[in-house]
Amino acid sequence: MPADLAVIGLGPFGLPLAQAAVAAGIPTLGYRTGPEPGSLSPAELRRMFSGGFKHATTPAELGRVRTAVICAPTPRGADGGLDLGLVEAAARTLAAHMRPHTTVILESPVPPGTTEEFLRPVLEEGSGLRAGRDFHLAYSPSRVDPGNRDFTPANIPKVIGGLTPACTESAAAFYGRLTDKVVRARGLREAETVQLLETNFRHVNIALVNEMAVLCHGLGVDLWDVIRCAETKPFGFEAFRPGPGVGGHAVPQDLTGHAGRTLRMVELAQQVNSQMPRYVVRRAATLLNEHGKSARGARVLLLGVTYKPDLADQQGTPAREIAVRLMELGASISYHDPHVPSWNVLDRPVPRADSLYEAAADADLTILLQQHRTYDLQGLSVKAQLLLDTRGAAPTGVAHRL
Repeated sequence: MPADLAVIGLGPFGLPLAQAAVAAGIPTLGYRTGPEPGSLSPAELRRMFSGGFKHATTPAELGRVRTAVICAPTPRGADGGLDLGLVEAAARTLAAHMRPHTTVILESPVPPGTTEEFLRPVLEEGSGLRAGRDFHLAYSPSRVDPGNRDFTPANIPKVIGGLTPACTESAAAFYGRLTDKVVRARGLREAETVQLLETNFRHVNIALVNEMAVLCHGLGVDLWDVIRCAETKPFGFEAFRPGPGVGGHAVPQDLTGHAGRTLRMVELAQQVNSQMPRYVVRRAATLLNEHGKSARGARVLLLGVTYKPDLADQQGTPAREIAVRLMELGASISYHDPHVPSWNVLDRPVPRADSLYEAAADADLTILLQQHRTYDLQGLSVKAQLLLDTRGAAPTGVAHRL
């Protein structure tokens, strides 16, 4: 046995799992499903390899592990649903080499019913084995929060749902080596729907607070103070904060294209959140006009172009659309981000500011899109000619907030 675990898909879902497994002392094999940008730093990757992590050099190595976890990405497809093409490819590769008694777990975000109705036939056809009899099959929603220092795989409860009770217990035995708590769902569909609910909960609540931001600006109300006060309520409220858009790898699912089902609340949330980059650009143009400047020819500095603070990951970042729309208005764009050494928009390189304070002093408008820890917002507020803060992070009274 070259490894106890094979992680198939080394992107934003697979790499953190492999990292946690190596840290727990589990010999781990990684297999790529394609070009998959991960969120681990070079130092973290070096520690993984020194801890025994290995890349599979041939698909045949996948057949010599006890547990295989499929973490292939599922981007949004042309019909609005999730594209399962990489999950299918990963399953076919695994099935061709899978041996009896293997535990196969899917962690990719998928619509309910996918593990049993889509993944199971692929695995059974390719392997000649039967799920629930010859191998174990389960689903576990990925609960990854890159950059979160308080919650790690070791203390985040893991939800498990199997095809059979024995499948559930086999998967639970594996995850029990990684985390302090395993939560058993009633079955595959329940575990898949946990992922659906958790992802959509985030997007719907962000949409609500984004709408509140637009409303409060029109009313002259300080939304950030409203949130500060509201979050003192010890029940029935969870604080979310507005922003220039929603990025990340967890795609909201309204189940469009999946058996004709839809979640209207999620569909509306997507519409609201997708409008936020456009709203930021409108606010930027208005601010410039109020200070006697036109967006055409204005020098605009974008601060933070990643989707999350203190990470280099740009998946779904609203910064790109904001930059494009500002360019369409005739603005001259530059950017600063300590985690992004170069940045292209519309296949053209965007000038990178070397000195943050000098760039902010020279720009007609500075827009804070991401609150990286290294940004001194007090000093930046003094240097910038005009500052639009989309994160509510700058000192009160020195910046125009979203």
